[in-house]
Amino acid sequence: MIAPMAERVIAACDGASKGNPGPAGWAWVVADGEGTVVRWEAGPLGTATNNVGELTALERLLAATDPAVALEIRMDSQYAMKAVTTWLPGWKRKGWKTAAGKPVANQELVMRIDELLTDRSVEFRYVPAHQVDGDPLNDFADRAASQAAIVQEAAGSELGSPHPPPSTGAVRPAGPRRGASGASAKTASSPKRRTSGNATRTLNAKFPGRCRCGRSYAAGEPITKNPDGWGHPACRSGAGSGD
Repeated sequence: MIAPMAERVIAACDGASKGNPGPAGWAWVVADGEGTVVRWEAGPLGTATNNVGELTALERLLAATDPAVALEIRMDSQYAMKAVTTWLPGWKRKGWKTAAGKPVANQELVMRIDELLTDRSVEFRYVPAHQVDGDPLNDFADRAASQAAIVQEAAGSELGSPHPPPSTGAVRPAGPRRGASGASAKTASSPKRRTSGNATRTLNAKFPGRCRCGRSYAAGEPITKNPDGWGHPACRSGAGSGD
């Protein structure tokens, strides 16, 4: 457990999947009062989805931090955040079923997170990923999770691991976007045109990102403009994952 060093701990967590499903990993990071990374951990998941990576990262972070100390968690996954802050009460009332009567995805992970959140002070803060001047802790967790997904090996400060390598892809300028808790959601910046049209253009993403459904898309993958930003064409009229 992380010893209480302050009245509030600032942390971030993230997951990654290279294929979704594909080789996956998770990571979390804790900072001191100056925003400097003081502890981090990352690990492999074998073949898994991005959502499993995101939820696992949150579960491992909660398990590794002192429940007696207030915690701020910065995340770029709207799915994971909404799953445990918005949809969870309804899922429990319905016997772990969605509004459509289907079993809740990743139920065991969500139930474990629910247990770890009981009787502790946790504030979730949504931060957009892959942004110029974005949140440095989330960026660290993103890079560590991605590295764990690629090499399928555990890493972290307690193992004496070097910090994860910088991202090789370009980052997008931050700008006003809608997201969970009124914050901004990820969109594609200057995507290459694939087809044209006045209503629903389908483009090739210039940068990797994440759709409103919680799944990521890769650079070069077809995307279209959704109500919450850029994402998979099939999700354009979807209602999201919070059934």
